[in-house]
Amino acid sequence: MQTRSPIFDDLAQLLTNAAGAAKGVTEEVETLVRAQVERAADQLDLVPREDFEAVRTMAVKALERIDALEAELEAFKKGQKPTSTGKKAAKSKAKPKAKAKTPKKS
Repeated sequence: MQTRSPIFDDLAQLLTNAAGAAKGVTEEVETLVRAQVERAADQLDLVPREDFEAVRTMAVKALERIDALEAELEAFKKGQKPTSTGKKAAKSKAKPKAKAKTPKKS
């Protein structure tokens, strides 16, 4: 019949406690490092990723619109009919308003 040695039981308990302590220290270090990185990022005045992506999307749309307007302008300069169907194209097709005549003083 085998019996458990108290030395091995004590050693196993010591190793278990050491592993738990190491895990606790690791979590504490991670928390401290995360806090330091966040503090440094705040001091650098960095923007959140979501805000950056929103502005990037708006910039891409603006560049696409600029390209379309440049193409429309080139077509207009060449005397061709504009190809866009936006409000600006509709306004350019409208006839200019006639100036109202002012009555002459006699």
